[in-house]
Formats: sequence, structure tokens, C-alpha cells
Amino acid sequence: MTKADIIDQVAAGTGLTKIETEAVINGFITVVKGALRNHERIEIRGFGSFKVQERAPRTARNPRTNEEVLVDSCFVPVFKPSQHLRNEVMDGGNSTGTADKNDT
Repeated sequence: MTKADIIDQVAAGTGLTKIETEAVINGFITVVKGALRNHERIEIRGFGSFKVQERAPRTARNPRTNEEVLVDSCFVPVFKPSQHLRNEVMDGGNSTGTADKNDT
């Protein structure tokens, strides 16, 4: 699914125009990028959370020369899905979003 597909589906579901929907989605992405750039945590209840984690320095290997290369530590964005989203994905989206305890 591409950004254009998301815009189409959100526009169809909300009644907004595609231009309005694109502006909202672009605004959302800009806010998320800015927050992650500032190492802020973003939590969307029922969906998941975004945060920035530091990767430790490590030794990698150049596959062509087989030479070891030192890779410095870096910061990477990480997404952790909520339990609600995990249940939705496991159920294939066929439930109302609440896991039935008898389904184990």
C-alpha cells in the first residue's frame, strides 16, 4: 500500500477531498518526523508507539572484500504496535478488536 492508496481510502471514508486528506496526512508525517528528530516518543492509543533508539557500535563485514568495518552507533526510529493492533492483525481484522478469551 502506498501513500496515495492511504490518501484514497481515508478520503473515501471521511468525505474529505483527496487534496484535504493529503494535507492532513502530510501534516501528520511532518509532526512525527519532527518529534522523532527531537527524540520524543509518540503514542497513538490502539495503534502503537514510535520512538528513537540508539544502536550500539558494532563490527560489520564488507561482503566483497571480507574486510571488517567498524559501524558507529546511530539513532534509528522504532515502531512498537499496541496489543490491540497485534490482536487485529492476528485475527485477520475479522473481529471487533477485542480478543475473545475462549479463542486460545
